Amino acid sequence: CQLFGYVGIEAVLDQMKIKTMKTGFEFNIMVVGQSGLGKSTMVNTLFKSKVSRKASQPGQEERIPKTVQLQSVTHVIEEKGVKMKLTVTDTPGFGDQINNENCWDPIIKYINEQYERYLREEILITRKRKIPDTRVHGCVYFIPPTGHWLRPLDLEFMQRLSKIVNVVPVIAKADTLTLEERAEFKQRIQEDLKTHAISVYPQEDFDQDPDDRALNDRIREEIPFAVVGADQEHQVNGKRVLGRKTKWGIIEVENPAHCEFPLLRDLLIRSHLQDLKDITHNVHYESYRVRRLNES
Repeated sequence: CQLFGYVGIEAVLDQMKIKTMKTGFEFNIMVVGQSGLGKSTMVNTLFKSKVSRKASQPGQEERIPKTVQLQSVTHVIEEKGVKMKLTVTDTPGFGDQINNENCWDPIIKYINEQYERYLREEILITRKRKIPDTRVHGCVYFIPPTGHWLRPLDLEFMQRLSKIVNVVPVIAKADTLTLEERAEFKQRIQEDLKTHAISVYPQEDFDQDPDDRALNDRIREEIPFAVVGADQEHQVNGKRVLGRKTKWGIIEVENPAHCEFPLLRDLLIRSHLQDLKDITHNVHYESYRVRRLNES
């Protein structure tokens, strides 16, 4: 239908923006991996603030938990008037033991508990206008930079978790590998994921249109991202940059020539944050809801 004059339909976008900014956003991220792979540092680098759990005091030995103990920290961070309630869930103790049998059980239990909590609020006769969302929207899995194949633990974990949550695999501490080793390691991981039919985020089945598919195909070619985390600034060519200082120079974490951290940040925050939330609600939570209602 052709309009004869200005109606003002485009103002709907402004109304939605104002309402959303007043309400704010919720984003829940989980990081999984062995101790010492830089999970807390990576989360701090992602959001450029101290949002992860407190590190152990220097000089004190940190006791390794006997089992996987999940620790959640919630912050409200604000940028240019946009508020986001961020919850970071860390998993100290995962993969640290000699016998790691069923070490993923506490993680699966935690994710399902958040779905159950949301479901209980949703099926109430008089429910809240805005249900608190504690569901895990994305799980970043840290792969040790061995340069070989994926370990059976990595394969088993991602196979189980990819069915209930969005899993984004990354190669931790990628500065310990040469560029040739990094490329070869990534290729081996991609082969492993394909061989074992592990569907990591972004999943091919959920591409909505050709534009989304083209963008996600480029992302899938780069997964797993080879990342380096740093929460200290250094002076490079008169500019303050986040990086790691070595005797050979400074590794700039936000420089695409040095590592793929910018690709990870763009995926999690700048381009796919809302998509992560939508897939969590429409796919993973929906399948859990159907299963639970069928059981009852």
